[in-house]
Amino acid sequence: MNEIHQLVVAALVVVGSFFLLVGTVGLLRLPDVYNRMHATSKATTLGASSLLLAGFVYYGPQGAGLTSLVGIVFLFLTAPTGAHLISRSAQKMGVPLFGKEAKWPGEESD
Repeated sequence: MNEIHQLVVAALVVVGSFFLLVGTVGLLRLPDVYNRMHATSKATTLGASSLLLAGFVYYGPQGAGLTSLVGIVFLFLTAPTGAHLISRSAQKMGVPLFGKEAKWPGEESD
């Protein structure tokens, strides 16, 4: 493995770790379930994908590298769907939006 290859893997690991940290901070600090869902679904998808892409670059296109690519595709298909289902369930359970001015689209204002 040459130095450029090592630098690319290290950069992808650092970027992935950063996005995972941002998603974790968003999960802990944002005020309601909808905001938390947004932070975790977007940032952690990017973070996990960057780590999987680092695995692909490190291992190459066969074996574990191919598994990393399949993991990226699976993550991009399932993470938005899961986040949507969780937020839709929260809406149906009556979990309110944060703030008094926030309304659902199509909801009548007072």
